[in-house]
Amino acid sequence: MNLVFNFALFHVGWLACVVGAATDMSLFGSAIAVLLIAVHLFNVANVRAELYLVSAAIIIGFTWETLLLSQQWLTYAGSSLSSSVAPYWLVIMWALFATTINVSMAWMKNRWFLAVVMGAIFGPMAFIAGEKLGAVEFLDNQRALIALSCGWAILMPLILWLAEKINGFSQSEGEKQ
Repeated sequence: MNLVFNFALFHVGWLACVVGAATDMSLFGSAIAVLLIAVHLFNVANVRAELYLVSAAIIIGFTWETLLLSQQWLTYAGSSLSSSVAPYWLVIMWALFATTINVSMAWMKNRWFLAVVMGAIFGPMAFIAGEKLGAVEFLDNQRALIALSCGWAILMPLILWLAEKINGFSQSEGEKQ
């Protein structure tokens, strides 16, 4: 799959989920993201391994986002303050994120320091953008951003490492001919 195409599909799916959640159309936004995940899976050589990576990202994302909610540092659109688990549309975004790991983000593999820095910077930036679009609300701005930065500094290299271990597909063998 083309790197730019993969990157663009992720951003279309991200925007669909975020705007969908912010406008009470999270099912519609999530459906678009699931369709884009299916397009990705159709184009990989080793679907089973890629599904393992997507599944691992879903588990990690659900756990992480639920932990953030439990601290009451932020809340997500469509959730109440008493909501104790991550919303489905956000978990689908984690699956969508996993589709970039072996394609448009493959260049970061084995560049652990860079992955830590990129996670620490761009993870929170995505949440800031999500807040501006109305999908997330920071209840404790400072703590939420610190937690997001620290969390993504760990999660980004973790998911890259998992991709290496699962070996969903290599850069040279990853695309169907």
